[in-house]
Amino acid sequence: MKILDVLFGKPLPSFDERAEQIGPSAGIPIFGLDALSSAAYGPEAALTLLIPLGLAGVHYIVPISAAILALLIIVYFSYRQTIDAYPHGGGSYTVASENLGRMPGLLAAAALMIDYVLTAAVGISAGVGALISAAPGLQPHTLALCLGILVLLTLINLRGVRDTGVAFMIPTYLFLGTLMTVIALGGWHALASGGHPHPVIAPPQLPAATEALSLWLLLRVFSSGCAAMTGVEAVSNGVMAFREPRSKNAKLTLTIIIALLIILLAGIAWLCREYSIGATNPNGPGYESVLSELISAVMGRGIFYYVSIGSILLVLALSANTAFADFPRLTRAIASNNYLPRVFLLRGRRLLYSHGVYALVGLTAALLILFGGVTDRLIPLYAIGAFLAFTLSQSGMVVHWYKKGNAHGRMLVNGIGALATGVTTCVVLATKFEEGAWVTALLIPLLIVIMFAVHRHYERVARETANPDPLRVAGLRPPLVIVPIDRWSKISEKGLRFALMLSPDVEIVHIEGEDEDPGSICNVWEQMIAGPIREAGLNVPHLERIKSPYRLVIRPLTDYVLEQEAKHENRQIAVLVPELVVRHWWENLLHNQRANALKLFLLLKGNQRVMVINIPWYLNR
Repeated sequence: MKILDVLFGKPLPSFDERAEQIGPSAGIPIFGLDALSSAAYGPEAALTLLIPLGLAGVHYIVPISAAILALLIIVYFSYRQTIDAYPHGGGSYTVASENLGRMPGLLAAAALMIDYVLTAAVGISAGVGALISAAPGLQPHTLALCLGILVLLTLINLRGVRDTGVAFMIPTYLFLGTLMTVIALGGWHALASGGHPHPVIAPPQLPAATEALSLWLLLRVFSSGCAAMTGVEAVSNGVMAFREPRSKNAKLTLTIIIALLIILLAGIAWLCREYSIGATNPNGPGYESVLSELISAVMGRGIFYYVSIGSILLVLALSANTAFADFPRLTRAIASNNYLPRVFLLRGRRLLYSHGVYALVGLTAALLILFGGVTDRLIPLYAIGAFLAFTLSQSGMVVHWYKKGNAHGRMLVNGIGALATGVTTCVVLATKFEEGAWVTALLIPLLIVIMFAVHRHYERVARETANPDPLRVAGLRPPLVIVPIDRWSKISEKGLRFALMLSPDVEIVHIEGEDEDPGSICNVWEQMIAGPIREAGLNVPHLERIKSPYRLVIRPLTDYVLEQEAKHENRQIAVLVPELVVRHWWENLLHNQRANALKLFLLLKGNQRVMVINIPWYLNR
């Protein structure tokens, strides 16, 4: 327990939940890292597609970024209204389910689940990409670094919301401080030089143009750049994590996050144009991230450069924390409506929905392994889930305000948000479909099918176990008790004593092999069992000896129990299974597991009239 306390912190009682709530200062690193860190890979994703245009392509990043920022502002005002309307947490799943119906709600849930998994995978891989820019020799170890960071993030997040916020504050504000410094100083040089700043370290030479500008290319660039908008919904999904007044603190946190993101995206796009900085091939030799080029051009490669790259690495890797913060809350909300296993409703030692964390870690690890931890391979799958969730959430809010009445202004804001994000969803899906978005397009309906299957199962369980009638007390009689025994021991004695207390009708079942053990129950039956029972005036159990020429034990026992169940149609059958309980897990390897196997077979093949009862005998502790 002490090791667990060191790794994850001491268990928290339920009444400590209030102490785990946070304010805006901690809310920014917890819910804003995904959005803020996207400034490191969103512009680069767009610039990568502009490589074929050469130097001319860099000049298009500013108008494209302006379009993305306009969309971001629309989404910001829409989500402010969502927080007002849903002060207890208004994620896309909740809003769509309550206002648009079950199917749109599940569509939003599936899209968000995929988005959060991709958020974790892209954040970690982009962080490792920043590290490789500074230390190219680490490129062969990309996947190992990604998985190592994933393990570290898991350990940090399992300590609870408050500890996570404190741990992430320093890297978050260091990241913001260094990038703001670069943007401010770079902007000053650009203005002072009349738009022709002299870089401290010249960026790599841009290649010659190999293709002409087209509308299709611009749409593809726009859809890649939209990756910078993921994570905007996180605050509205996690309103309950904030201290009172929740809505006010949540809206303030969202406002700060969006304002910082606008400055970062606008500043990076403008300085890339001014310093003629373009993207390099992420799969080719000599890869260098856009931010690495920009910091080198403005500040050189001194201590500030390495501090900046270190903060970018940390924040990109830690940006996966947005998924860690919201994915468990999302799975809990879905599970509360019986569309995911109810294990997602359980809270762990630090008041977290721990099973949601475990599921996120497993899915993220699988994705990183599948795509080798390379950000550029993951980006085409990204943004679709986020924008589909945006669209459904804003559409749901339109219906919400319509039902309220006298809220035409609010309805207009969310309507514009729904239209803008809906069009963007179509653009992203169309432009990224062949590059990998088809995977997301297939996964979403697959998840919906799984959720429907889970819901059907819970409905069937509820239907079959529902009992509107009062307790039936007529016809009660002791069960027929069956006790499988191999040889006489303290273990079998405990099981047999309990059987005699349960019922006057007890059957002892013994499986005989070719060579019977001298210590067999049959050889001591009269002396050790039948005689003492007869003297006590109790019914002597029936001894059933079953021959097993093929040395099988479990199957003959199971068959016998089922035969007795069929023979006694109106009788409960209680199977008592005596078993040894050892002190250490490894000691189980020294004993056969027939008791566990028998219980499993009876549970699988039995029915409502067959009961299996454990009779444990503990080694002296």
